[in-house]
Amino acid sequence: MDSTLPVFAALWLGILTAISPCPLATNIAAISYISRHVSRRTTVILSGFTYTIGRAITYGILGFLLVRTTVDVPALSMFLQTYINRFLGILLVLLGMFLLDLISLNFPSLSISERVTDRLSRVNMVGPLLLGSVFALAFCPVSAALFFGGVIPLAVQNQSSFVLPLGYSIGTGLPVLAFAVVIAVSADSLGKIYKGISRIDYWSRRVTGVVFIGVGIYYVFHYTLGIL
Repeated sequence: MDSTLPVFAALWLGILTAISPCPLATNIAAISYISRHVSRRTTVILSGFTYTIGRAITYGILGFLLVRTTVDVPALSMFLQTYINRFLGILLVLLGMFLLDLISLNFPSLSISERVTDRLSRVNMVGPLLLGSVFALAFCPVSAALFFGGVIPLAVQNQSSFVLPLGYSIGTGLPVLAFAVVIAVSADSLGKIYKGISRIDYWSRRVTGVVFIGVGIYYVFHYTLGIL
């Protein structure tokens, strides 16, 4: 496998996470909430940037700990090296079915009180950074499925405890930062862009779902059944 392909895959899963309705709505609400305390565009953009960095740090650390812990346990590492491709095939099929809305996933979310959110948003640039870090833990079904079902197994397979989680975290940050710029420059355009992103998300999820199912079926036939 091309060594750059898993990196692009992790980056794409991050972008797909960020443009999904639940995470996107949360991010826009958070950035808008932060922005209400400032009047300068540069500060709004900087707040959005630090909020994005906070999310990226959380995803990066969480991914690093999960993958590093997994590959550092000899018995578990040997087991995964032997069977990971078999599991990955089934996992990709299930993830593809989820993206095509053929199956659903319930995942507990972390609720944050408005009082805590308000205090964090007021603490200069440190506040948005912490707010982004905390909000990253509030996994929606889409972000949970893509992170735990896509990025982590891919990172374990490639024994990449840093690069792939980092690629995912960068992907989650790009659309968020773009919306921070939109909020700072022209809030009137936010609704139109949000609708456009929602349409992109609809087709992106379905194309990705079909690809995942196709690759997953290949993995099942090749690694599990030994046919291809």
